[in-house]
Amino acid sequence: MSVVEWTKQDAVAIISMCNVANRMNNIFARDFSRCLDQIQADVTVKSIILTATDEKNFSQGIDVEWLGERLAAGQRQDVIDFMYAMNDIFKRLLLFPVPVIAAINGHAFGNGAILSCACDFRFMRKDKGFFCFPEVDISIPFLPGMIAFVRKAVPEYMFNHMLLSGQRMTAPDLEKSNVIVKACDDREDLMTKAMAFAAGFDKKRGIFRELKKRIHKDLIRIIDEQDPEFIDTLNLFVTED
Repeated sequence: MSVVEWTKQDAVAIISMCNVANRMNNIFARDFSRCLDQIQADVTVKSIILTATDEKNFSQGIDVEWLGERLAAGQRQDVIDFMYAMNDIFKRLLLFPVPVIAAINGHAFGNGAILSCACDFRFMRKDKGFFCFPEVDISIPFLPGMIAFVRKAVPEYMFNHMLLSGQRMTAPDLEKSNVIVKACDDREDLMTKAMAFAAGFDKKRGIFRELKKRIHKDLIRIIDEQDPEFIDTLNLFVTED
């Protein structure tokens, strides 16, 4: 069974992360990319919803255990390939020629929260789940590209506080700052509102593609030009006190 799958409801593609905590590793990246390939090939798709099947988690971010095992085994290239694969996913979401809506059904931590920021719009349930960047507590600094596209979704004052404190935010917190479109009552309400929002789009892919390309031009440049400095050298952790 794939760890990321997709279905279609009318003209809406629903991508579901379906591996409980939905931690990101090379298998996750492979399955996610496959879903995007298939959805892009289906020209009848007018919008995408990204969510998860678990009752508790949207995504808890990078699979740090998997990462550590690969590094300990000297499999550096596996980690480098994974980091570039995730950057490709972020860029594809940023530039995808239809609107991408994150329906955050539970905890969105670290790279899971970042993944939702790469989407165009976000909805989140308010009865369960936190949104946070715990990297300050686990000594994993953001890549330049991550900082750039989180800033497109999170106001600077809030991002600064979240980044340096690791504070967990709730859906009402995020709604007040327009990080999410709507704080929803529960999972059913989340999917109902996200689906209604997604179904309201019926735009041509060409204009969506060009608008996103122009809007995110500088952001893509940061990912392509600045991230390799840290990925190629695997400068991904801070080990000093």
